Amino acid sequence: MPTHVPAEAHGDERGALLAFLEAQRGGLRRSVLGLTDEQATRKPSASELSLAGLLKHVAETEQGWIERAQQVPQSIERNMENWHLSFQLEGEETVAGVLAFWDRVAKGTEKFIRSVPDLNDTFPLPEAPWFPPNAEQSMRWLMLHLIEEVARHAGHADIIRESLDGKTAFTLVDEERAAQS
Repeated sequence: MPTHVPAEAHGDERGALLAFLEAQRGGLRRSVLGLTDEQATRKPSASELSLAGLLKHVAETEQGWIERAQQVPQSIERNMENWHLSFQLEGEETVAGVLAFWDRVAKGTEKFIRSVPDLNDTFPLPEAPWFPPNAEQSMRWLMLHLIEEVARHAGHADIIRESLDGKTAFTLVDEERAAQS
């Protein structure tokens, strides 16, 4: 990880989990730093993944998991027929628009996680062949799963970005810091 996650306030487990999730989000967000939408939608490897598609996928996935934990209907319903659309920009979608959507999702995640009475509280998993029947997971599991999901795709993004123009995660951290100065 090319950035340091600051220590949480003593005993602030929620803060620690949210900080690690945000650090992984940052790695994925930085992967499109300085790219056009056209560059961000390129697929420079044998994979069907693009940077723009990864951004959209993780934003939708995070929103879906939070909605599942809140036990509300899914805002974006994905199934076997349309799953591939979570990995590509459609119509008028842009990288900037997906990033703005993800920012709203991230704020909602933080608000929700800070509001749950206990990280041991559970929510039911949907009926699916890959979940055990009548399974429930804790809010702590949810946060760890989101960290895992975003980190996995941030690693994909590192490879895709380096394949596009040779820039590594460390280079992008330096560029982001220089732009903020």
